[in-house]
Amino acid sequence: MGIWKSEASDCILEKALAGQRISPAEALNLYSSADFLKVMAAAREIRNRKLDPVVVTYTVFRIINYTNICNVNCSFCSYHTSLGSPSGKVLTVEEIVTKMRDAIAIGADQMFLQGGVNPGIPFDYYLSVLHTVKNVFGRHIHIRAFSPSELMEMERLTGMSLRSILRELKSAGLDSVPGAGAEILSDRMRAILSPRKCSVADWVRVMETCHQEQLPGSANIVFGSEETPHEIIDHLRTVRELQDRTGGFLAFIPWIFQRQTDQFKIRSIPAHEYLKMLGICRIFFDNIPHIEASILVLGRGTGSMALHAGADDISSVVIEENVLKSHGLDTEEKARAFISESGFTPARRDLLYRTVC
Repeated sequence: MGIWKSEASDCILEKALAGQRISPAEALNLYSSADFLKVMAAAREIRNRKLDPVVVTYTVFRIINYTNICNVNCSFCSYHTSLGSPSGKVLTVEEIVTKMRDAIAIGADQMFLQGGVNPGIPFDYYLSVLHTVKNVFGRHIHIRAFSPSELMEMERLTGMSLRSILRELKSAGLDSVPGAGAEILSDRMRAILSPRKCSVADWVRVMETCHQEQLPGSANIVFGSEETPHEIIDHLRTVRELQDRTGGFLAFIPWIFQRQTDQFKIRSIPAHEYLKMLGICRIFFDNIPHIEASILVLGRGTGSMALHAGADDISSVVIEENVLKSHGLDTEEKARAFISESGFTPARRDLLYRTVC
């Protein structure tokens, strides 16, 4: 049986290398049975055919956590606090401008606005933040903001349609959206990890509408809890099918859960499993151009290997990350040195994957 599985996996990799789309069932076979070194090699070859083999990109942006108040209460999150808590906060528009000014001074030209699902924030606050940042720093400053859960809370509070909300946010200065809040796109797992977070269908609806309104972004997966291999691959299937309809995902990033609380089960993901997973993402997503290695949580060793397993981007430099324990590269010089030491030529890009230098 083991030999048969190995032969089947080899045939699947040959199919992918021939330029044919693999099925979810075939991706599951690779995840469950394939030699991770063979997956890495095939993924690298496919990556090199699509993109410049010697170039790895990075970007520089500031994360601004505008509030730590959240009513979703994800079991894996240690950053949030409840409404009414003395430790709760909402940054003023002026505080956000100050943080962005500091980031621009050290080389950032993009802002990632990220917060909890805070029912105490009026919709006008978001419009004011976007408008003020663009007004103060110029339209060239790229703003990525608002997960599907945050956008759905805006729907609930305003009574407006999601499409109308997105059009107002875009008019005020929103440039792109993250694929955040996906974790595992399995309703069974979402009931375990974050029962108050949006369903799989809601997540797809929000992201599809964002793409239709010309707000592109990224998608991700976070694994390493109680999910099954089938649920992992079903997550990839959901994202690929959405991408077939919209073309709005510019990149995909596989993440692993970090231990932040004792409220949910976590399993240690060995380097070879992460690298196999990343390779499968490159092979499976024939319709998403970029695969990012999550250096923020991987560290440099596995991160460097990921660049030889199908990834073409390291995402760093991230200025001010409060939610995750960071193993990232906190200066542009460190990011460029890391890429060079990994055997590639560094190239800076923006959040739309346009090379800037």
